[in-house]
Amino acid sequence: MVQTEERSIAIVAMGGHAFMLRGEKGTIEQHQRNAAEISQVIMHLVDRDYNLVITHGNGPQVGNLLLMTELTNDQVPPMPLDVLVAQTEGSLGFILQQALLNQCAKVKIDKRVVTVVSQVVVSRSDPAFSRPTKPIGPFLTKEEAEKRKEELGWVIKEDSNRGWRRVVPSPQPEEVVQRKIIYDSVRAGHIVIACGGGGVPVIKRQDGTFDGIEAVIDKDLTSSVLGTQIKADILIILTEVPCVYLNYGKKDERPLGAVTVTEMEKYLAEGHFAEGSMLPKVRAILNFLERGGKRGLITNPEKLSEALEGHAGTHFVGGY
Repeated sequence: MVQTEERSIAIVAMGGHAFMLRGEKGTIEQHQRNAAEISQVIMHLVDRDYNLVITHGNGPQVGNLLLMTELTNDQVPPMPLDVLVAQTEGSLGFILQQALLNQCAKVKIDKRVVTVVSQVVVSRSDPAFSRPTKPIGPFLTKEEAEKRKEELGWVIKEDSNRGWRRVVPSPQPEEVVQRKIIYDSVRAGHIVIACGGGGVPVIKRQDGTFDGIEAVIDKDLTSSVLGTQIKADILIILTEVPCVYLNYGKKDERPLGAVTVTEMEKYLAEGHFAEGSMLPKVRAILNFLERGGKRGLITNPEKLSEALEGHAGTHFVGGY
């Protein structure tokens, strides 16, 4: 077997819907069942001797916490968004950590799993703070959204003709505060769960102290930054489609197999990828490769095993 310190590091980013499928209420039983299923998928990477870091989204879960906060704010002190992100890092990390430990026990693999509640530094001068764009929480009617705007100071926006939602800043991630702990743990052979929901956004003051700030960081962009900082070899983004498509959803839709950085930059410039969908995933992998990463892969959980063999998914290589 390959020695631990020689193994390649893979960082795997998956969405919050890996825990809570569309149409589900989000019960703990549903979270546990879905975590158990994704853990079986992740074992494909363990079987291939990767040292493994897992990141995940938290959109549905933070949305539920925001709704709970709103319904009980006359009885329970409301918590700011950065604290809610931290709460979901802990709760979802626990659920996935337990599922992975159980899966390792079933297949008799001696692995430990650790969850790191991760702070991610953003810049106070990031233009995102003056132009909130990230939808969070449930869909509302225009009247409901306008009421919350007036009473709670929300910034609201219509989301894809499906209703109105609160939007918050989504600043660019600059560095992961706990990167050394994550690196040391993964190099020791542990499976590390980190940067849930993109990590807790914090501002770094001149004296070196940190302060949380209300925002949501894109988890794929954070995964890209973390991948660079821990010297990962491959960034894998698990999503709902088996690969990246050109002209997605149209009659001339075309799947992409192996692509270079130059090709994808061209497709980006041509506007093939949607802002709230595939665009940040493609940009995250391109950033990772441009900073020295070796490979990138976008696929869905069902195709991961085939994709690792080169038979599915969209593979990015660092060529120009």
